[in-house]
Amino acid sequence: MGYQEEKQRQLDSRYMRMARIWAENSYCVRRKVGALIVKDKMIISDGYNGTPSGFENVCEEDGITKPYVLHAEANAITKVAKSANNCDGATLYITAAPCIECSKLIIQAGIRRVVYADAYRSDEGLALLRRVGIDIAQVEE
Repeated sequence: MGYQEEKQRQLDSRYMRMARIWAENSYCVRRKVGALIVKDKMIISDGYNGTPSGFENVCEEDGITKPYVLHAEANAITKVAKSANNCDGATLYITAAPCIECSKLIIQAGIRRVVYADAYRSDEGLALLRRVGIDIAQVEE
């Protein structure tokens, strides 16, 4: 592994650890997911899975996730949309691979690289990202 590849691997590992810490903010019981959007080595947004603003912080009912719970990457992307920044060319670090719905948001936001830790129950989201040429890497810790 060359110098640049090793440096990128180290950065990926550090940002993923930060995403895992950010996931601790989630009120979801079944699964806590965290996301960071990094552009030019700066964190431009963060997110974790949870209910929309103004809703009670209860993600599940009788062990089933409520349909209006937002995924971590959707929260991070919409946070950028409310700022003066943009995701063009950014990297998304997420503790779980994206679902197909979030993958659509990732594509539309202009994110060019996705780094994830844990697999998701379906790989449709990753397949969609690969289809449009987004660089995907899994970081296992």
